[in-house]
Amino acid sequence: MKHNITIKDLQPDLRPDEKFRKFGPKALSDAELLAIILRTGSNECHSVDLSRQILTSPSCSEENILNIFNYEMVSLMKIKGIGRVKATQIMAIAELSLRIASNSLRSRLNFNSPASIAAYYTEQLRHRPREAIMLIMLDSACGLIKDMIISEGTVNTALLSPREVFIEALKYEAVNIILLHNHPSGHPVPSKDDIASTRKIAAGGRMIGIELLDHIIIGDRKYISFKEEGLINE
Repeated sequence: MKHNITIKDLQPDLRPDEKFRKFGPKALSDAELLAIILRTGSNECHSVDLSRQILTSPSCSEENILNIFNYEMVSLMKIKGIGRVKATQIMAIAELSLRIASNSLRSRLNFNSPASIAAYYTEQLRHRPREAIMLIMLDSACGLIKDMIISEGTVNTALLSPREVFIEALKYEAVNIILLHNHPSGHPVPSKDDIASTRKIAAGGRMIGIELLDHIIIGDRKYISFKEEGLINE
């Protein structure tokens, strides 16, 4: 009778949990660390090999821990040996890592600095497989009221609706707002539509007393600030 191959089925010198206890976490590969979380593999492979499959996403032939951000629940569960429980564990690990990265930068977050804003929100946005637009709402002293995703689109476009922006901004009594969105391609160059819609929102905001301070596009470890590039106003 077939059974899922567990870490205990491996030879002692290959078992990640034994290696962890003997040498510490830094001695383990990314796949071995993930295998400790998953515990079991499939009928055909043990947990370390299953972890290697997960870390080698369809879009990247090389094993890379960042590939866990390329998955959603449905795509994870298409991998043989990954059910709902394991998929949930992996998604939880990805979310925890994002929160740890964000919290480490929170004390240095300055809403008057595009570089500071980009550094803080990059980890939340750059791994998303589709474009997403985030609205940051601030008070008159540029203190944070709330941030939220207001739109999610495809791999190369997201709908930036002035109506949605101002509905939320007015609901939370924001005086200043900042927009961010990601480019899954990794290249943060704004499109003509990005520029046109941003200028429309800036103009609309001035009419109702809400200032658009910046629109920042997040790429792969790089960003473009409309404020720094002088792109907000015509």
